Amino acid sequence: MVASNLILSKPEVYETKQIQLTSPILHIGSAISKLSPFEYVATNKRVYLPNPEVLARAFQQRGRLNEYIRRIESQEDQDLTSLLETTFGDNWHNKKDSNEEALFPKHTSSLRWTQQKITDLRPMIRNGFGQLYIPGSSIKGAIRTAIAYHLLKHADKYELSRTQQLSEIEKKLHETIGQIRQRPKFADDKLFMDALFSEFNLIYQGKNALGKTSLQNLDFMRVIQVTDSEPLIEIRVTHKKGKPHFYNLPVTAEVIIISHWEGGKAKYKAPIYTEMVRSVKTKFTISLNKTMLSCFTPKNKIPFETIDDILTICQEFAQDQWDEEHFYWKGIKNTLNAKDTNQQPISLNFDNIRDFYQPEVCSYNLRIGWASGMNGTTVNLLFDPELRKEIRDNCSPRKAPDFEAPKSRRVVALSSREIKFVPGWVKFQEV
Repeated sequence: MVASNLILSKPEVYETKQIQLTSPILHIGSAISKLSPFEYVATNKRVYLPNPEVLARAFQQRGRLNEYIRRIESQEDQDLTSLLETTFGDNWHNKKDSNEEALFPKHTSSLRWTQQKITDLRPMIRNGFGQLYIPGSSIKGAIRTAIAYHLLKHADKYELSRTQQLSEIEKKLHETIGQIRQRPKFADDKLFMDALFSEFNLIYQGKNALGKTSLQNLDFMRVIQVTDSEPLIEIRVTHKKGKPHFYNLPVTAEVIIISHWEGGKAKYKAPIYTEMVRSVKTKFTISLNKTMLSCFTPKNKIPFETIDDILTICQEFAQDQWDEEHFYWKGIKNTLNAKDTNQQPISLNFDNIRDFYQPEVCSYNLRIGWASGMNGTTVNLLFDPELRKEIRDNCSPRKAPDFEAPKSRRVVALSSREIKFVPGWVKFQEV
């Protein structure tokens, strides 16, 4: 009896949670920023991405490879539809080559959400099997920004040094503003980000974490691991009334870039055609190495002890972004009789966006991926508005003194060109 009472419980090394991620609409960019008109085929209803090797082999097997190459080199036609129909028939999108490999795999096609001519399609990231997914690095990167934002917002609570106070960071930014354009994505690392995450001591498993990559070794974000999401595989669900609903629906949509300038007017820029996922529903896993976390000192400067703490920090960051977006869209006016760059009519009606941002409490946990903008990928919201404008103008090749900073927002239109969605907002729910 005495011996049994002396048994010690095994220390908890990792805390792990599986998280369900949902989003109205999302785009995560791929290594290829844009596809030329010969790298996709758009029909009236769908947009297809080919397997290039299989397609070339199939053209060769049909004796049409030279014609395929000639069209790409000469660009006399802006797409391959006529050649596909001539070579493979009307059902070309379902054809396979002699090895029974699909010319246009089903999981690489998307519903066409625009009646406009698609140019320079921006594809979404895919895994090694060609499936859409959300990289763990994208989620962790957004979490990192949220933690940096939290630390700077509550600098006194975490006893940050004088050089890490907002006033000092703003002063340094003013002094080095001209250098930001050269490496805008990394300008904040030397100014304050490296110090926020890496000015620690770490003795882990009896070893002092130093060396050539000491900043990486001492970065307390090492304790957080985020997996890639499960593939975004399209799911059809039939509701009780018989109406179908689709999750993880791939769409190619018209993304409209809107700027807010003098007098609350909306300025319209040429649209972007983007592969996105509507009604995202997937899962990922987040793990926290509690043993390693306990080895970082000083402990008072690390703002979390549990995964719930991390998610709360993300929620705070999301709420501040939400408040800023609510204010932005409240102050921008509709322009119902606008013309696009091709002089086609477009109604710049933002009522749907204002309705989306109407609730005071943000129901989302983070904003990730494309269209998150400066407010979602930096600690920009903590800075003075005038400094925000300076940063924006120095990051942009064209200064825009009459525009609010950040200057532009991206919104998604339906096939009717009704402005309907803002991308990137995600909800987390523990499974």
